[in-house]
Amino acid sequence: MMRDGLIPAPLAELPWRIILLVAAIGGFGLVVLYSAAGGSLKPWAQSQGVKLVFFLGVAVLVSRVREDQLKAVAFPIYAVLVTMLLAVEIFGFVGGGSQRWLDLGFIRLQPSELMKPAIVLAVARFYDLLPAGEIRGFNALWPTALLIGAPFLLVLMQPDLGTATMILAGGVTVAFLAGLPLRLFIGAGAAFAAALPIVLASMHEYQRNRVFIFLDPESDPLGTGYHISQSKIAIGSGGVFGKGFLAGTQSHLDYLPEGHTDFVFATMAEEWGLVGGCLLMLAFFLVVRWGLNVGLRGNSRFARLSAAGLATTIFFYVAINLMMVMGLAPVVGIPLPLVSFGGSAMMTVMLCFGMLMALDRAQRHGP
Repeated sequence: MMRDGLIPAPLAELPWRIILLVAAIGGFGLVVLYSAAGGSLKPWAQSQGVKLVFFLGVAVLVSRVREDQLKAVAFPIYAVLVTMLLAVEIFGFVGGGSQRWLDLGFIRLQPSELMKPAIVLAVARFYDLLPAGEIRGFNALWPTALLIGAPFLLVLMQPDLGTATMILAGGVTVAFLAGLPLRLFIGAGAAFAAALPIVLASMHEYQRNRVFIFLDPESDPLGTGYHISQSKIAIGSGGVFGKGFLAGTQSHLDYLPEGHTDFVFATMAEEWGLVGGCLLMLAFFLVVRWGLNVGLRGNSRFARLSAAGLATTIFFYVAINLMMVMGLAPVVGIPLPLVSFGGSAMMTVMLCFGMLMALDRAQRHGP
């Protein structure tokens, strides 16, 4: 079936302005990675470009999923991923001092990444099934605590504080938007604050060092605090308009560690300055705002909660990374989606984007 005689109806239904905006963010990321490699497509930009095209195609395919199908798979996918997280704990692949992957032979899969959107769907589905009259009761709290707590603890044991935090934030956001009483969140926050000494004691030494460096960045500028110090220097040296494309020094002279992954924003800000950084943040803001609007227009409780949760998952990616590279939060290994090199974050964000497009289509044409 063709619409307007030119474009197939399924393609005409897509939100092309948002798709082009997401593609533009990813394309700008390729430019930054090209510069980070000293003006070369290899080893990062070329590979990242293939991932970008592939996962954008995946997002378009996911956009064809119906809302009732998302509801149907929410709990089964969650159960499969919890099982996979248990498998990671038993015989997962170890890399970089962490045990986060399942080696399937043809691919090393990180189930914790897929849990970020899955926890949103599972918690949204739970509150979709819960009678409205029970939202302020105990039965609205303890199942959610189990749904969120199980993957949170399993990922924390890997250890992966950043991903565990994202899972917790996504699930708690949906619970808050579902209408749980505010006093429960205040009480949980107070309990967490009281347990901080225990939490710090149970952390790995490198994680405690990151927290201490966040509190006092100048205490070890050549050791644990080196990443943050160099990141701040790179961002500050870019000024308002930046040093110019391929003219950055912190990344090109290897002063900035991980300048193509977790600290890619510092690489970008040095060359493109405050203006480039603000435009990039504006682009992400427009994507997140669109996702939240999809939630506001939702035809069902599940659509409203899951869309808002998926949009805020993208927001948490961006916000945590930017706070991290600016020294406003501890370094927890959260990349800047669509810009940092690597496929895991891109996969997660594109899945979120694809499901948001599916929910948007359901609002306009029915589930």
